[in-house]
Parts: sequence; structure tokens; C-alpha cells
Amino acid sequence: MFFRLASWELWLIVAAVVFAFVCGGYWIGRLLRKHAETLREPVGTIQGALLALVGLVLAFGLTLAIGRYDSRRAAVVDDANAIGTTYLRAQMLPEPVRSRSLGLIERYTDASIRLSKAVPTTPGFASAIARENVLIRRLWHLAGEDMAADPRGNASRLYVETLNEMINLQTIRVAALTNRVPGAVLALELFGTAFAFGLLALFTALLGRGATTVGLAAVLVTMLLLVTFDLDRPTRGLITVPDSALVSLRASMVPPPAANAP
Repeated sequence: MFFRLASWELWLIVAAVVFAFVCGGYWIGRLLRKHAETLREPVGTIQGALLALVGLVLAFGLTLAIGRYDSRRAAVVDDANAIGTTYLRAQMLPEPVRSRSLGLIERYTDASIRLSKAVPTTPGFASAIARENVLIRRLWHLAGEDMAADPRGNASRLYVETLNEMINLQTIRVAALTNRVPGAVLALELFGTAFAFGLLALFTALLGRGATTVGLAAVLVTMLLLVTFDLDRPTRGLITVPDSALVSLRASMVPPPAANAP
């Protein structure tokens, strides 16, 4: 649910939910102020325990989001390394397989860059994966032709090995992009935090204090929630997975290949 929202919609919803609970809790606390003596102790105990629990849930959700973000970054670098090695080894293949393979690898790199900019679960993301799969099938077909022509050639064997690794890493990268923090965890973070701060605002109102401190604390926790949500959106928001490794690799393919055909 949260992943399909635009960034501004997500930020607006998170802030609205948290501050709606804070304002509601403060308003209820002011209404119940005349019962402050009988309500103060139980409400204070509950809100203290709830805030501690929410802190654990926030830390758990942030850890999940950071772990997935690191996995996506590593997958991009590994994918770029595999494509680069495949491109270098393709230069050792005999013609005409060499030229055709190099051209397909360049197009595959372009498709990988487009995949980095596509939003998972959208038609553009599925189209980018389909394009990569088509190019992979054509590369594998050419590699099979070369192996059939020279089954004992070392260059062909090394190229096939790296091409196979490139295919495996493409699967890992796609899986990393679609591996998100469960929606139930994010919903628990959002509504648990909102309820806890609403209860804190209620307790503050029972004591006859102002809501400034609670509001500032709510702003800080809302920012933490937004960071957690943002880390789980690899191609949107303020924190995205960089594709600089793939862009640099594609730039290195512009000059003529370093090695000539055997």
C-alpha cells in the first residue's frame, strides 16, 4: 500500500496521521483535566511503556530498511562488475560473434541503467526486465554458437562462465529491488508511533503543560519514519540507490574495444 504512493503523498499521510493523533490526544487531555488526579498515574505508566515499545519497533523497521538498501547498492556494483568482465572477455571471441556480442552487451548495460530508474511493480519495471531477458537470450545463443564452433577454446569457456555469472546477478538484483519491508511492519510503526504520541499529548494535557515539547518530539519521530519509508523506495524519494557504477561502465564502452579480435 505505502510503496505505491508518490513521495509527497506518503510524506503528507505520515505527517497527517502522527499529528492527528497528537492533536486528538491533547484535546482529549484538556477535556479530562478535571479528572487529572485519578488518571495521571495509569496514563503515565501506559504511555511510558508504550513509548519504549514504539522505540524498539522503530529501530527494528529502520534496521530492515537499511539492510535492504545496502543489499540493493551491493547488487548494482556486483552487476556492473559482472557486465564489465563479460564485456572484456567478449573482446577475445572470434568474429562475427565478437562484434555481435559486444553490441548486445552495450545494449544490456543501457537496459540495466533503465532498470535502475524504473519503479518496482510498475509496467516500466516489468518492461526493463523483459528487455534484459531478451538480450540475455540472444547473448547466450551467440555463446552457444561459439562453443559449438570451438568447444575447446579457452576464451569461449571463460566468456560463458562470466556470462552465466552476469545472468545470475541480474536475478539477484531484481530480487533485491522487489524485496521490501513488509507493509504490516510499516503500518505498525506508523500507527503505533501515532498512538504513543497521542497518549503522550494526552498525559501532557492532564498535567496542564503546553504541547510544544510533544510537537517537537513528534516532528523528530515523523522524520525518522519518513527516512525508514524512503530507504525502502529504491528509485523514488530523497534516498535512492545510485547507479553510478553502471553509468561509468557504459561510458567506458564508448571508445573502441581495447583488445582486437583473435
